[in-house]
This record gives sequence, structure tokens and C-alpha cells, in this order.
Amino acid sequence: MGRAFSLAVGDALAPAERRFLLLTIAGTVLLLLALWLGASLLLAALPLTGFHWLNIAIDVLGSAAALFVAWLVLPAMTILILGFFLDRIIASIEARHYPDLPEPRRIGIGASLASALRLALLGLALNLLALPLYLFLPVANVVVYLAINGYLVAREYFEAVASRRLERAPLKAMWHRHRLRLTIAGALVAFLLSIPVVNLAAPIIGVAFMLHLFEPLRRDYFGR
Repeated sequence: MGRAFSLAVGDALAPAERRFLLLTIAGTVLLLLALWLGASLLLAALPLTGFHWLNIAIDVLGSAAALFVAWLVLPAMTILILGFFLDRIIASIEARHYPDLPEPRRIGIGASLASALRLALLGLALNLLALPLYLFLPVANVVVYLAINGYLVAREYFEAVASRRLERAPLKAMWHRHRLRLTIAGALVAFLLSIPVVNLAAPIIGVAFMLHLFEPLRRDYFGR
């Protein structure tokens, strides 16, 4: 796993991936800002009490809470935005490290986005449900955060990588057999997504990391 992660970091910084990295960063930031501003404006428009000063305090606290929630759902939002570029990113990394691979199965951006949207919505729902744990259970909240988002990140990136090479049945079989290892890898990426500045490169690292984990597994199962 260490070698796969090292290769992934190098891929994220490679010139070929830099454009996709910048586009993913821009899209994720804009989406999170839109969610935060929308929630803040909604709170400001609601006269929650009969006291003006108390309404202002609630608006400020609500805006801060919305920003916190936006940070929590960053992995899910990144999955959604990265769905636009996943196929091209994977193809670029495959060409660099695995030039002997045959032409991949055609998936289409529609299928990629549908999968990304499904997992992004699931991630949003799970993180909101876990919000009380995040707020009131120190230490355990970190474990819950990494477990939820590690699974989501691993599942999306694994399916994006594996579906180019495998039919649905062997893909699911490989996921179920190695899901613990893959979820641990996803949790590492989710942790990177929580670190300011580092989280800017984490999406590309995650995709490349999963590809470098998947290819040795695939070759062990099916050969070259």
C-alpha cells in the first residue's frame, strides 16, 4: 500500500494531471460556497424569534454551523465534481504506468456522474446523520468520520477504476473480497481531504492511489 500511495502522490503533481486538479478544486470550492451561502441566506430570511438581537446571533451561529457542515461533506462533494474528469484522469495515469493495458470498456460520463451523484448524496445524508457524534463525542467522531467517508471515497474510486476493466460481477466480487483494505485506503484519502491545502490535491491522489491498488489485484486474478 505504501508504494501505491507514493506513486499516487507523484501522479497528482504530474503536469498531465495539473489541469484536472485545478478544475476539481475550482468546482468543489464553488459548490461548497453555494451550499454555505444558501444555508446562511435561508437562516437570515427566517425570523426565528421575536428578538432582533437574538435573530442576529442565531444567523451568525447558523452560518458558522453551515460552514462546518460544508467542510464535513467535502469528500462527498469532491466525489461529485471529480466525476466529470475521472475517466480522463484514469486514462492519463494508466498510459504513464501501465502502457501495456488494452483499450478500456466504454463507460460514458453519464454513468460516471450518476454513480458519483448517488454516492455524494449518500455521503451528505450519512454525514448529516452523524453530525451529533461529530459534535459531542471527541475521538470517536474522528473514527466515525473516517469510516463513513473512507467507505464512500473507496467505493467511488474503486468502481471508477475497476469498471474500465471488469464486468459488474467480477468487480463486485473483487470489492467484497478486498473492501477492508480498500476502505482503509479510502480513509487515508478522506483524512487528506480534511487537511487544509493538502486537500486540494487529495482527489487526484485518491484516484491514482486506487488505480495502483487495483492493477496488481486485477493481474493476480485475471493476468495481464
